Amino acid sequence: MAEEEEAGRPTWSRQIEFTLAGIGCAVGLGNIWRFPYLCYRSGGGAFLVPYLLMLVVLGIPLLHMELTLGQYLRRGPVLALTKACPLLKGVGMATVAISFIMCTYYNVIITWALYYMFSSFRSELLWENCNNTWNTANCTDHVTNSSSSSTASQQFFNYKVLERTSGVEETGILRWELFLLLLLAWILVYLCIFKGVKSTGKVVYFTALFPYVILLALLINNVQLPGAIDGIRFFIIPEWDKLLNVEVWINAAAQIFNSIGIGFGSLMAMASYNSYNNNILKDTLAISILNSVTSIFAGFVIFSAFGYMSHLQNVPVSEIAVDGPGLVFVVYPQAFATMPVAPLWAFLFFFMLLCLGLDSQFAMVEVMVTSLLDSYSKPILKYLKRKEFLVLVVCGAAFLLGIPNVMQVGIYVFQLMDHYTAIVSIMFLAFFEVVAVCWLYGVKRLSSNLLEMTGKRPSIFFRVCWWVICPVFLFYFNTYSFISFFYIILYSIFGKYKSLSHQK
Repeated sequence: MAEEEEAGRPTWSRQIEFTLAGIGCAVGLGNIWRFPYLCYRSGGGAFLVPYLLMLVVLGIPLLHMELTLGQYLRRGPVLALTKACPLLKGVGMATVAISFIMCTYYNVIITWALYYMFSSFRSELLWENCNNTWNTANCTDHVTNSSSSSTASQQFFNYKVLERTSGVEETGILRWELFLLLLLAWILVYLCIFKGVKSTGKVVYFTALFPYVILLALLINNVQLPGAIDGIRFFIIPEWDKLLNVEVWINAAAQIFNSIGIGFGSLMAMASYNSYNNNILKDTLAISILNSVTSIFAGFVIFSAFGYMSHLQNVPVSEIAVDGPGLVFVVYPQAFATMPVAPLWAFLFFFMLLCLGLDSQFAMVEVMVTSLLDSYSKPILKYLKRKEFLVLVVCGAAFLLGIPNVMQVGIYVFQLMDHYTAIVSIMFLAFFEVVAVCWLYGVKRLSSNLLEMTGKRPSIFFRVCWWVICPVFLFYFNTYSFISFFYIILYSIFGKYKSLSHQK
């Protein structure tokens, strides 16, 4: 039973529940696909240098800042940032908006995982060969560099699961199978969180820990496969010249932000349910370090499978990796197809994705619910009577807004939403959050808050990072991103103009 503090605000029954929920929020699908892909694209082991540096100077200090503010003020991101700096109240509102928008399309990944998981209940996987009604004449069972052909797993994802259209301008129809699975995904989310931290705290014991069991089982299986060592070698041997590319450093920072959840308000909202004297530094280190260890661990799992595929198809590992959803819904299923007991490994892998996705989804929905109750608890509870009904309304609204993602055009909608929500916006918002808390609210005041709660001031390292290092890094990364963005726009405008001039 949860304790009650500060006018009936619930707290976690045990502090370990918050730590597990925080780990579950931070360790998500991005650890399985974004990190391995960025590592592949950015020079293998060389990517680990900026990644670990960004973890130390950005990830850990900013997570410590968010948890301190949430626990001290005992409010979600909107009211917490309003109290800290009324001038930048909009930053808190923007973090809630981004978390809500993200949860509308993030659950679609859980939908795809459910589709694959249910499709694994058969003796022969549906993406093993090209002898299916949805396969086209250019289908092949082998990895190929040819643009005119595609693999069986690629066609299963594109033409069976998504039934995708030719482009974003062609809407297509609703995919009823995906629609029903999206509904099931939201029912699962609701059942896990409708009681707030009382129910979420119990669920995370399983959803946060079980993925590690599956990852370990997959790694033990994969390293015994022929060619696995080639994939692992590609993963850990660095290409040092890649470190001269600024985008590698920006990718490392973006991965830390997206993975830990800085700027989304999720962990700040969950920290508001902590007991007042909780040791925040312990939770900060546990969440941030375990998140990065999981990413590196997942890298070994994914790249060992890539090495196996490279051996089977006789192509270099560098020509296998795919960005975004393709990594876990095209490339990895293709590796399963040739493994011993393929349906079992496929089921376990997609069940793991379900657990990872649910953990992150809990946190994003909780941000919206907490912020609404913090700001409008009296009118909301007057009409809805109970918090459970508010959670139902939020889940229902997010479900309806997610429907475009399960139409035939859905993959294009998903990619647009993911790029502009999870990548472009979040570092921009994080900069203003740092300005609001570290400069306007003040590092001195934040340090006093921490002293009041825990009896210890933050170390000189945290104070220097909050005051100087974090704002400088974020300002530089945002400036570089904006310059690159406008350069692309100008190039596309004048490039087209020049092309039209030549045609005339």
